[in-house]
Amino acid sequence: MKIEANANDTTEHPEENLYSCTECEKRFTNERYLKSHMNVHNSKYNCTECGKCFRDNRRLTLHIRSHSGEKPFECTVCSKRFTQSVNLDRHSRIHSGEKPYKCHLCDKAFSECTSLWKHVRVHAGDKPYKCALCNKRFSQTNALQTHKRYVHSNRRPYDCQYCGKQFKRIGDVSCHVRIHTGAKPYSCRHCSDCFTQLNQLTTHLLKSHNEGAWFTCHICQKKFSRSANLKTHLVCHEGAKSYVCSESPK
Repeated sequence: MKIEANANDTTEHPEENLYSCTECEKRFTNERYLKSHMNVHNSKYNCTECGKCFRDNRRLTLHIRSHSGEKPFECTVCSKRFTQSVNLDRHSRIHSGEKPYKCHLCDKAFSECTSLWKHVRVHAGDKPYKCALCNKRFSQTNALQTHKRYVHSNRRPYDCQYCGKQFKRIGDVSCHVRIHTGAKPYSCRHCSDCFTQLNQLTTHLLKSHNEGAWFTCHICQKKFSRSANLKTHLVCHEGAKSYVCSESPK
């Protein structure tokens, strides 16, 4: 995929960067980018709360919301509010189940672009994140953090406010709390069914509305809604028995 360089990137074609900042000597391709950059130095757009400077009014406005707590963008489904419209758009996909970013290698779809790029590492075999305790490597930093918490730590820092049950991940608490509240935030766009977890909605869309991708066993052609279930099923064909009794050789 071709990625275009930023217009004010000074790493290529330095002879084309004709406009220099008199304060820091940074160079730009045109006068408009230079003027925008100069706002950082002349404090034209500065926060009155903390003094931080920004190059334009849009960035300053977004920053000010971190002090005021203003969240002008509200989800029409669950009423959750956000400081930026792009965050609301990303959140809305939780309710709609929309996954516009598709992997060109396996057709797996994602709701966020960053998730797609992380997934592509699986195909490339790229695992840049290594556990310092056991040297196991991971393609995503959150997978490494989860590994450390589950394998090398017994910490459960997240408590349920209703029953006090403790969890290792905040996402697990969110799912658990719905047992007490009865909340079902994931709604099907084809029918009136609602679900407590996203994977339940994904399975429903696949089985009831034929929307999504099945994972098919290459041996018996049995279909599964999740790749993890397919992997578990394949053990039956391999004849492997991975779980051994500690008291006997069975």
